Amino acid sequence: MKAKAYITSLDDHSYADAISSGLERIDFSRLVGPSDKIFLKPNLTFPTYRQGVMTNPQALRSAIMAIKEYTNHIYIGDSDSGGYNRFSMDEVYQETGLGQFAKENGVQIVNLSSLDTKAIEFSYRNRQFQLNLPRLLTDEIDLLVTMPVPKVHMNTTVSLTFKNQWGCIPEPSDRLRLHPYFQHVVLEVNRAVKASTAIIDGTYGLTVSGPLRGKAVQLNWLMVTDNIGAGARLTCELMQIPMAKVRHLRYAERQGHIPERHNIELNEDLTKFLKEEFALKRTWTDYPGYLAFNGRFFAYLAYFSPVSEILHRLLYLVREPFY
Repeated sequence: MKAKAYITSLDDHSYADAISSGLERIDFSRLVGPSDKIFLKPNLTFPTYRQGVMTNPQALRSAIMAIKEYTNHIYIGDSDSGGYNRFSMDEVYQETGLGQFAKENGVQIVNLSSLDTKAIEFSYRNRQFQLNLPRLLTDEIDLLVTMPVPKVHMNTTVSLTFKNQWGCIPEPSDRLRLHPYFQHVVLEVNRAVKASTAIIDGTYGLTVSGPLRGKAVQLNWLMVTDNIGAGARLTCELMQIPMAKVRHLRYAERQGHIPERHNIELNEDLTKFLKEEFALKRTWTDYPGYLAFNGRFFAYLAYFSPVSEILHRLLYLVREPFY
């Protein structure tokens, strides 16, 4: 598997110049034609913009304008977020100004939780699964461009180019139900929604804790790659988190979705972009969620059982809710 990647400093280039140069470097025109439909999937996991937590809306605006040089058929969107405490993505579009920007520039902005869905089916560990995904992503678009940020995650160690598509699952309760099977389900989701290219917004990263709270670190780089596996490998290298320590990335590599380092054609030596080493540090209040993420019984107990509301109230006595 061969891949191309481009990285540049945002100290020296604007978002617009960096993204345009990156798309040219990976020869985006061989992937996208004038009639193709492209979906941009940012990370909009909080009601208002937070550094290191979310894709910078300006990066998304610049990506839209750069991709319009290749096709005018562009969609952007995300699903309602919040997990157990759901909030509407429509409110995020309004708060960040993305809704108005899309309207002014002929781009379709969608709430994936409000669209018609199609069921995909797959098996894992002798179990059969059925998952509803937006038909727009499974049947109508030609390519998905993911736009994550480099951050640690208390349950998956990192949240990068594969994890960002977890937000393509339109129903938050489905995400909670499928957490114990995350490493395989996230691959099935990425296949189904045609996730290919990545524009990684490395203006800020998030260390210590994540995905919603932690220490924001100014990095000031931007990466473009034609392979989301390459994006995951290179970003782990920049975060100085060994990919071997990330369970879902180890699994993706075994399944052939992450190229070897020597098979990634890169324009710059990554060492010049290294900043501080990222490290995940869980507190005791993180472990209830970690257990629910990794075990079927604990997921049921925490999110779907008759006592789930009581358990959350007890947790919020010692930990402030995320939203």
